[in-house]
Amino acid sequence: QVQLLESGGELVQAGGSLRLSCAASSRTFRLYAMAWFRQAPGKERELVAAIAQDGISTDYADTVKGRFFISRDNAKNTVYLQMNSLKPEDTAAYRCAAVSTWSSRKLDSTYDAWGQGTQVTVSS
Repeated sequence: QVQLLESGGELVQAGGSLRLSCAASSRTFRLYAMAWFRQAPGKERELVAAIAQDGISTDYADTVKGRFFISRDNAKNTVYLQMNSLKPEDTAAYRCAAVSTWSSRKLDSTYDAWGQGTQVTVSS
């Protein structure tokens, strides 16, 4: 099973940018669709962005469209989340996850692997 490790989270001012990275341990990384989820204290987990195995199809939550961009590098077994124009409401723990079927991306119960998470805090 693929193992995932996130990095890049930190404290940033509103309006700033961050890039999160998620490195996978397995060469089977290319067989998985990848996603970023986030969860703030007292709130439900939210699918932020997802990218298909081929790196072409993507999907975003309405709350981040036009500000966040997901990408992947299958040669490096890594998925990225570029976050621009950050807002205090983006503050959350961000986790990457892997799912074998693109059509299942919206169902977090179907994901095959999860990272431990990285904290993003946006100050006003």
